[in-house]
Amino acid sequence: MIEKRNYITRLGVYVLLAAITVIALLPFIWMLSSALKHDVDVFAVPIQWIPKNPVWSNYSVIWGKINFALFIFNSFKLSIIVTVIQLFTSAFAAYGFAKCRFPGRDTLFFFYIATIAIPWQVYMLPQYTEMRILHLTNTHLGYVFMHCFTAFGVFLVRQFYQSIPDELLDAARIDGLNEYGSFFHIMLPLSKPVLATLTIFTFVNVWNDFMGPLIYFDSERLKTIPLGIRMFMGVYSTEYGLIMAASVVSLVPVFIVFALFQRFFVEGVANTGLKG
Repeated sequence: MIEKRNYITRLGVYVLLAAITVIALLPFIWMLSSALKHDVDVFAVPIQWIPKNPVWSNYSVIWGKINFALFIFNSFKLSIIVTVIQLFTSAFAAYGFAKCRFPGRDTLFFFYIATIAIPWQVYMLPQYTEMRILHLTNTHLGYVFMHCFTAFGVFLVRQFYQSIPDELLDAARIDGLNEYGSFFHIMLPLSKPVLATLTIFTFVNVWNDFMGPLIYFDSERLKTIPLGIRMFMGVYSTEYGLIMAASVVSLVPVFIVFALFQRFFVEGVANTGLKG
């Protein structure tokens, strides 16, 4: 009787989770469906989830309508460069805050992490003014400089480093390794799970960034995918079918990045559970 009750409970939980999953995926399914429709059919009621006459040409039109290939290249360029830089700066700073002892360490870390609570809109204009003074507006270099450091990344990696025993580093120091050697030869190899997690967060954040490129990039040759998709919106009409097709294409790299790093992400969760 108890086993039957447990089975019914588990079945109910699975059904509830499946329903929540379907509801969460509905917007994505609608986007896939709309990418194969004409503009007039996108908002038709009732929704036609499977188009009777799929408009596959939407996926070819987006490449000729705008310079979509260039926008994809720019998004890849910025996302990869910013991700690599943030991984190094976050890991390096996190090592100092977690494993190096110096006066005012915890106070400095507190004030640095407190910047997470400041909305980007607050310092958006001062940041733009600074970039303009340095003649870095309308350049990819200025955008990269503004994203070299992230308080969230430092916080995330520091929490992981704190779970690594100090005795491991003490043994390395006894063997003659300095702090740089301990960081590169011990901490970094152990950091794969947390760095994979940070890679996913950073890449997706830069890839989907709209406001930053909108403010800092005036030239079309510098624009990224979000700005390119916006170009399908005109003054008097909006090409919704092309917008959906371009959105589907823009999601492919995000799924690839997650697929490449999900093993390390799950490994990090599993290791955390074992340590707990």
